[in-house]
Order: sequence, then structure tokens, then C-alpha cells
Amino acid sequence: MTETQQGSTNGEGQASESSLGFAVEAARLLEDLHCTDVRLLDLRGISQVCDFILVGSGTSDRQMRSVADEVGTLGKSHGAARFRTNNDPASTWIVVDFVDVVVHLFEPSRRAYYDLEDLWSDSEVVDFTR
Repeated sequence: MTETQQGSTNGEGQASESSLGFAVEAARLLEDLHCTDVRLLDLRGISQVCDFILVGSGTSDRQMRSVADEVGTLGKSHGAARFRTNNDPASTWIVVDFVDVVVHLFEPSRRAYYDLEDLWSDSEVVDFTR
């Protein structure tokens, strides 16, 4: 396991591991709610903005809004209150920001256009399978 997978050792490790636990559960929730191509990226040590980015594709704007609401509820249960939610006017990209974990829900063609996985290609992909 690399240092980024184990968490930081500078006193933030506990918060980082808590964020990892929430991020993994959120990734599983996205899959359970029929999002496709769900990816969880570990940005600890790479990004100064957040620790994890969760990316998933939705099948419709209605489904994506519903998933965003469910992720918000999951965040509350983990003590990670939603900092903010943003979406484009056509609801083809919804961002749910929990500060340490940022969730991006995309319509597939919009996801391909922004290609966040390529932008963060130096990050570790976290295995969240059960």
C-alpha cells in the first residue's frame, strides 16, 4: 500500500481515513443507484483542494439529482455536511462538495468532454468493491 492509500501521518490521518470511509460508501451508493463507470480518485498529497474525487455517470438529470440528494443524506450520517451543490443549467453535471470529498455526477458526453480522470491521471484509483 502506498502512502496515499494509507493516509497521512501528520496528525490529519484520522480525518483522512474518515474521509476515505465516506468516499468508499458514497462510491458504493452511486453504483447501487445505477450510476455507471464510477471512479474514486485519491488526491491526498496531490491536491490542496480535496482528498478524494468521486466521479460517476448518470442516466438522466432526474436520476442524477436524486443521487446527489442521497449522497447528501449519506454525508450527514458520516458527519460530512454538504458544503455546497452546483449544477449546470441543463443538469448534465452536478457537483456535491463535502470539502474533503467532492462528488461529480455527469451525463456521459459531458463527462467525456471534461475528462476529470485524465486531469487527475497521477492519482490512485481506490478500489471500493464489496
